[in-house]
Amino acid sequence: MTDLTELTAVQLVDGYRKGAFSPEEAVRAVLERAERIQPEVNAFVRLTGEEALEQARRAGERWRRGEPCGRLDGVPVTVKDILLTRGQPTLRGSRAVSPDGPWTEDAPSVARLREHGAVFVGKTTTPEYGWKGVTDSPLSGVTRNPHDPSRTAGGSSGGAAAAVSLGAGPLALGTDGGGSVRIPASFCGVFGLKPTYGRVPLYPASAFGTLAHVGPLARDAADAALMLDVVGTPDARDWSALGPAPGSYTEALSGGVRGLRVAYSPSLGGQVAVRPEVAGAVRRAVERLAELGAYVTETDPDFADPVDAFHTLWFSGAARVVQHLRAGQRELLDPGLREIVGAGARYSALDYLAAVDVRMELGRRMGLFHQSYDLLVTPTVPITAFEAGAEVPKGSGHRRWTGWTPFTYPFNLTQQPACSVPAGVDGDGLPVGVQIVAARHRDDLVLRAAHALYEAGAGTSARW
Repeated sequence: MTDLTELTAVQLVDGYRKGAFSPEEAVRAVLERAERIQPEVNAFVRLTGEEALEQARRAGERWRRGEPCGRLDGVPVTVKDILLTRGQPTLRGSRAVSPDGPWTEDAPSVARLREHGAVFVGKTTTPEYGWKGVTDSPLSGVTRNPHDPSRTAGGSSGGAAAAVSLGAGPLALGTDGGGSVRIPASFCGVFGLKPTYGRVPLYPASAFGTLAHVGPLARDAADAALMLDVVGTPDARDWSALGPAPGSYTEALSGGVRGLRVAYSPSLGGQVAVRPEVAGAVRRAVERLAELGAYVTETDPDFADPVDAFHTLWFSGAARVVQHLRAGQRELLDPGLREIVGAGARYSALDYLAAVDVRMELGRRMGLFHQSYDLLVTPTVPITAFEAGAEVPKGSGHRRWTGWTPFTYPFNLTQQPACSVPAGVDGDGLPVGVQIVAARHRDDLVLRAAHALYEAGAGTSARW
């Protein structure tokens, strides 16, 4: 008998259409899986069992009538507890946020999912206000890696990635301000996409400004393309949102990579120390792209590490996030968050504008780079998952999470689309991710290349 928790969203929709199984059966199986994994992995802030089953029953009735209400009717999804969800508290991983309602509004991406009939099975964990690249918070504790619960799931969308990895819903909504979709996708062995900034509208506006993207985590690129087709539409509440997409991302998947110009940068010009097993897995994925017909050149984009500028923008955003809190509430915050809030509050407007200048120059350089290359391929993260409950690996010498993820945050600064595709596992069975980046507005190329890897048998990692 088919294990419904192992099916992709595309497969679920096909099964509903054929009458092979019902949305209620699929959602019940996902909820049972979520309840089973929760004690060990801690991927959820809350599960919405009865409400989700009622949504599934209504979806089943629509499918039986041959009248599905949208492209995801009856498909189980999860939502990171950063994004507003009508009827559920959105606590952002913080004890300083009151659960008292009313919670009457959906974020734009959540609203689009609801319009297309998606079934909301739960809210997934996040570090407080999504501030770091691992997932633990004073509110919900530590989220653990599906492949080894002693390790971190990554973050800040760690609960979302863990849920997808373990079959607790094929689709998840995450957010990415410096790698927060791609890092946990890499650590948990799933697909994660940070679309071009503004492709998925965001409301309320993030205090982290135009660093903050909304994107899907999924089993594969085809599911992510389907989800992006649904959520990547304009919303009047986001003044910075892009207009309608130029076409269907699902339809664009079949283009393949033959003839695409791919720049392979194994270490950003020697700036990043990459663990050998990670480097080897990424190189094999690049070789597969070449076998599929891409023109691969080993070369590096011309930029120095922009971490200082990123810190200025990120820490300033964190200070703004908690500016409204009283002194007593601030004592409830994650100690690391309190530290960066203090740093952010000390920056001047001139410091901030200087960081914007760095960002604009980086964007210029990458714009020119993509005149020569369609895609840039790097490791997603230079390491695999480390011990759970720590911001940085023990003995690494890093002070902040940005020290161990230098491949991700540059492309938040530039607002480019970037994804993480599973590229195998290391000697400990921990997943490795390969990052694919394209010029702004070329989300279709990122998804095409990722889909080509999946079609060729790459893009997989073992799960426990």
